Amino acid sequence: MDPVDLRKPPARQEPPEGCLVVAIRMPVRVAVLVLVLPVRMAWDALAAAGRFVTRTVLRPAGRALVWLAGVLLVRPAVVLWRYGVLPLCRALAWLGRVLLVVPVVLLYRSVLAPVGHALALLASRAAAALAWLYARVLTPFGHAALRLLRGTASALRTVALGACTAVAWLVRYAVVVPVAWLVRYVVVVPVVWLVRHLVVAPARWLYARILTPVGRAAGRLAGLLLAGVGLGLYWSGRVLLVLPASALWRWVLVPLGRLLALLAREVAEALGHAWRMAGRISVAVGRFLGTLFRLVFVEPVRWVHRTVLTPVGHLLRDAVLRPAAEAARAAGRAGRQAVAAARETVRQVRADVRRALFGRPPEREAVGGREPQPSGARTLGRSTTALTKD
Repeated sequence: MDPVDLRKPPARQEPPEGCLVVAIRMPVRVAVLVLVLPVRMAWDALAAAGRFVTRTVLRPAGRALVWLAGVLLVRPAVVLWRYGVLPLCRALAWLGRVLLVVPVVLLYRSVLAPVGHALALLASRAAAALAWLYARVLTPFGHAALRLLRGTASALRTVALGACTAVAWLVRYAVVVPVAWLVRYVVVVPVVWLVRHLVVAPARWLYARILTPVGRAAGRLAGLLLAGVGLGLYWSGRVLLVLPASALWRWVLVPLGRLLALLAREVAEALGHAWRMAGRISVAVGRFLGTLFRLVFVEPVRWVHRTVLTPVGHLLRDAVLRPAAEAARAAGRAGRQAVAAARETVRQVRADVRRALFGRPPEREAVGGREPQPSGARTLGRSTTALTKD
């Protein structure tokens, strides 16, 4: 096997660019950068403003609108459906059942079903009678009539067939055969012989001796004339149209198209390059403005929060809020204990009043259950076995 070449293929070399391309590229890129830079910076500013507005205004507004729609539309609709429409539909369904379904069911069960059964029984009896009449009376009569009609038709067909055969034989041998012989041997044969010898033979001789050579000569002459006219028109069109058009295409339109294509490609590349450069410049300007805003506003606010507000907040929390919370919790515990003591006192007073008015309630006697009472624990002087029991 041949060894496999794992080396990378050589890179494709771009054709060298001409001086015209280099001379056009730099001014076009500079001009396009000057035009595109404000547009890109405005676009980045609008995008940043849009993101800020979306994050700070549109999303909270959307959530507020969703909550407001839920409060003003969804919940009233749910309440209206649950406590208005649904009970009304149930009441209408019950009313329809009581006023329509139950009477209709009773009418069907008490009136229509018996009447239908009676009609079905009557119809079945009538159908049985008609079937007996058809099977016992109409069918034999129909079969007899059909046999009579078949015999009559067969006899009439035999008579008509014989009469038609006789008439056809008579017409054929009395009229058709003599007329056909007369037409064939008296009219057709002489006429064909005369047409053949007086018309066809002279026409064939005239076509073979005169018309064919004359047509061939005329065709050759017309072909030569058409060839000459076509050759003249070809060279005239080539000289007057094709050569000027070819020269115009080769020496004017193709260079102009290449120049326009070069300009279009360079403008497109310049737009892309300018858009990227403007993006980088815009990012740099945005970072500079962000850094300036952070140094001017954010860092002082952060320093004030870290060095002033946080210690003050910790001091307020440790000196005021925590003691106040402990005092509130202690007061809450004392209040709960006082309420529990008052509730217990009220319960004892109510029990004493009940005993003073109605006396002490009788104690319940213990009822012996079915379960055996547990015996005391086994000691040294007592045994629970049958052999050592006292």
